[in-house]
Amino acid sequence: MQRLARKELLAAFCFLAPSLAGFLLFYMIPYGASILYSFQDGLGGAGWTGSNYKALLHSASFRKAAANSLRFTAISVPVLVVLSLALALLLNQRVLFRNWLRTAYVLPLVVPVASIVLVWQILFDWNGAMNVMMNAFGWGRIDWMKSDWAGYVVVLIYVWKNIGYNVVLFLAGLQNIPAQYYEIADLEGAGVGRKFFGITLMYLTPTMFLVVLMSILNSFKVFRETFLVAGEYPHDKIYMLQHYMNNMFLSLDIQKLSAAAAMMSVCIVALVLVLFRTEKTFRSFME
Repeated sequence: MQRLARKELLAAFCFLAPSLAGFLLFYMIPYGASILYSFQDGLGGAGWTGSNYKALLHSASFRKAAANSLRFTAISVPVLVVLSLALALLLNQRVLFRNWLRTAYVLPLVVPVASIVLVWQILFDWNGAMNVMMNAFGWGRIDWMKSDWAGYVVVLIYVWKNIGYNVVLFLAGLQNIPAQYYEIADLEGAGVGRKFFGITLMYLTPTMFLVVLMSILNSFKVFRETFLVAGEYPHDKIYMLQHYMNNMFLSLDIQKLSAAAAMMSVCIVALVLVLFRTEKTFRSFME
């Protein structure tokens, strides 16, 4: 048995070796190098210092980008999770055009980002469809991407782009809940709220954890959409960490770029750890 286990372990390692090599080459080694650069005065090991992090914390641009990124995550992730769960609950029932609606919500996942942004540009441009409709009702035009409305537009784009994936995950979780649990709850006179919190939400906890985790990670990857819609220097409300790091890269300030990436990764890890702890506490409470 031990010899068989060693053979299976060796076979598994052989299959995993290409992926592990790619992960090390394109992710871990560059990440480790960026950590080293963040503590250097210049490329080539020209001294070690922590001044790059101090400069970031005293930089108004970095603080604005970090605050906007955290605000965007705090707003967009709850909205996305609640809407996707509501749609999944709806599509899990017998509703008209259910299969067509499922396909419609998944379509944004397979459409290229550039095409998506082109549609949103047509909608929210100064001469776009939204302003044309507002003019038709006698309202004035709004420069959506150059005003405080820009943040809400980016949240809308993010939700529209990612809601289909979350709906698929929630539908898979809902369909794994045995129907007998609901039948027993009906026999005992449980209401809709009791069944939702006592059965649905309880057994959706692992799926909910995955959806929230993926939503948080995706919220830090909205640079492409924002860049294509609003350009290199967008409105202050949508100036994200990725914009700051992109500008540092264009100016070849690799040390500050690496320090910003390191601080961003620490923030993401902290959010994930808090999420793990919250999920564990919630599951213990529900049990």
